[in-house]
Amino acid sequence: MVLFDLDKLNSEIASLDEEQNREGFWNDQKSALEVVNRLNDAKSKVQGYTAIKNDFDELSLLLDDPDSKTPDMRELIEGMEKELSKKIKELRVDLLFRGEYDHFNCTLDIHPGAGGTEANDWADMLFRMYNRYAESHHFKWQVLSYEQGEEAGLKSATVKISGKNVYGLLKGEKGVHRLVRISPFDSNARRHTSFASVNVIPEFGKISDVEIDPKDLKVDTFRSGGAGGQNVNKVSSAVRITHLPTGIVVSCEVERSQLFNKQTCMEMLADKLMQRKIEEREAKLKSVVGEQKNIEWGSQIRSYVFCPYTMVKDNRTNYETSDVQGVMDGDLDPFIDAYLENLSYNSK
Repeated sequence: MVLFDLDKLNSEIASLDEEQNREGFWNDQKSALEVVNRLNDAKSKVQGYTAIKNDFDELSLLLDDPDSKTPDMRELIEGMEKELSKKIKELRVDLLFRGEYDHFNCTLDIHPGAGGTEANDWADMLFRMYNRYAESHHFKWQVLSYEQGEEAGLKSATVKISGKNVYGLLKGEKGVHRLVRISPFDSNARRHTSFASVNVIPEFGKISDVEIDPKDLKVDTFRSGGAGGQNVNKVSSAVRITHLPTGIVVSCEVERSQLFNKQTCMEMLADKLMQRKIEEREAKLKSVVGEQKNIEWGSQIRSYVFCPYTMVKDNRTNYETSDVQGVMDGDLDPFIDAYLENLSYNSK
């Protein structure tokens, strides 16, 4: 499978440039935005390749230099090799974003499975893991809603994550995540298995073409609380909207303004309805949002084992590591890279 075709990319850029400059281009904003996104994506890939080629040529000249074995030159060359390797990896990952919505921002929902406090705590651990991942990649992390568990952890949480190719990076996180550990909530120190589900929805924004009838909505307001809501819990500013025909529920408590929270809820609802529309339209649902799974044994995409040994293993790619703490601190790149490569090669 060819991941990179420079001639094809340059031809695509020329064609998209021509289309962007035609009269009346912005009359259809939805189509125009799709063209602009495709053009920016193609240009980014070519620029990445050009930077790598220039660095490689410069490095080759230095290696041919008679003084290349001196300590100062060796240090310089090693630094350049490390930087070149980093750029090659970044371009390769960028080339794996083949989905139509991979360059979008996303919202991420986390819900515990059955199991009470233990499951709630596991869901909160996942919340922290994705927060650390977003921070390490300098992505914007915004908590839209967070419902605390009765004793510990969370009952549900929704966050918006913004940055380059965020949906493409995180789409493979959709599914059931399984934890095995000695429960800190069990006085007998027994080993417990817990489950939590993660859903990842693209932020379709202006390209969404769903229509929402106000008659189909049930709107509730309540006081904000929990992560992100401590400063706004004196008034009923939080909003929960239920879409009656589908049963989809969204909530937002990020701002003091009830109006703003309602607007954010409507945007989230539109994204979920658009996602549902895509699922219904496409024969293979997993090409966009993955397969629906029950939050139970046998349905997990990834297992996190803290005891009797330490291991995190992805059931789809078989990638695994014993560095459980690193993963829980947000080091998800190896899992994400393995998933994207597996998805790319299986699509051909």
